[in-house]
Amino acid sequence: MTENAEQQSTWRTKFKALGPGILMASAAVGGSHIVSSTQAGAIYGWQLALIIILINIFKYPFFRFGSQYTMENNKSLIEGYAEKGKGWLAIFFILNVFSAIVNTAGVGILCAAILYNVFPNGLGMSISQLTTIIVVIIWAMLLIGGYRFLDSLAKWVMTALTVATVLAVVIALFKHREYAPNFEAPTPWRMAALPFIVSLMGWMPCPIEISAINSMWSVEKRKTVNMSEDDAVFDFNIGYIGTAILALIFCALGALIQFGSGEEVQGASAAYIAQFVNMYAKVLGQWSRFLITLIAFLCIFGTVITVIDGYSRANNESLRLLLGKKESSQKALYIWMTVTAAVGLVIVYLFAGNVATMLRFAMIASFITTPFFGYLNYSLVNNKEHQIKPWLKVLSIIGLIYLFGFALFFIVAWLTGNI
Repeated sequence: MTENAEQQSTWRTKFKALGPGILMASAAVGGSHIVSSTQAGAIYGWQLALIIILINIFKYPFFRFGSQYTMENNKSLIEGYAEKGKGWLAIFFILNVFSAIVNTAGVGILCAAILYNVFPNGLGMSISQLTTIIVVIIWAMLLIGGYRFLDSLAKWVMTALTVATVLAVVIALFKHREYAPNFEAPTPWRMAALPFIVSLMGWMPCPIEISAINSMWSVEKRKTVNMSEDDAVFDFNIGYIGTAILALIFCALGALIQFGSGEEVQGASAAYIAQFVNMYAKVLGQWSRFLITLIAFLCIFGTVITVIDGYSRANNESLRLLLGKKESSQKALYIWMTVTAAVGLVIVYLFAGNVATMLRFAMIASFITTPFFGYLNYSLVNNKEHQIKPWLKVLSIIGLIYLFGFALFFIVAWLTGNI
């Protein structure tokens, strides 16, 4: 245990420690909440609420271990992977490069879909072209450091979106609902719905490799703030549990407003964004359309920033450790940001015109890699040098069985042509 970890934890130190967990939460809202959670409610009502609860519970220990490992060793998870063996780090690096590119494309194209919905005919541009403009702007901001202001703004924007969503759900709870004539609720408990369920879990509450990025943020936080392990866990719990609750609130938004209305739920495209904004307008009033659109855009814009910056830093650090270098230059980080943005845009154009497929692919790919990242994090804190609480150990084992089992089930179903 480090010296900082032994310091007494008070409410004052807990609130001073807030930061990495909130950043993690801000990275979660985009595709996971605005798209998957809301669509889960809009298509299936409350039927998938249990899946949302379970996946958040089963992923919890593996995200938490990132904060725990950092506090006990003053090292990031990535440094832990390197000490475990370069083979482990190499696997993480390969999977993380893949995730960086796919996730950049996924959230970038969703951000562009919002702009496409706002302006008539998308200003005469395709969603792919709008995505290019957005990603290039963010890339330039990251290179000049201007992202820091927008990153701070994103936290306030996420708060505004949360307040608006909670308000819309509360109002919807007390409004009389009318279902479409002869409406029959579809069931998610069939093979055809499996890809949707897996994609829902993939980014719920966010891609699990964010745990490694979050540990890097925690290392940086400790350079400026003295905090105990209790402080770090408090920060993590605020971000993680808050994000999990928010996922259920977005599910409620879809279940209470669009489910059973007879309106077909669109894919993750400009048409879906119009539906998403319309949910708020139905209960808050037409005046809220522009405000909600602006808030949603800025929120996902902030997510794109976090994804490009965070993944680039993680990949840069991984390569440094693989090559055995003592430190990495800022130039190397800029190169990673450039490569991540550029290759992400290539993926966008490969999926041009099919935003829903792009996002679904990104989310499913994230879920399939989740068991590996989860086991890796668990192995770092479950050894002679580290001890984890019994309830966390039990939850970890159950979580790994669930994650490996579901991933294997999906892969077999896909290979055998059952989905």
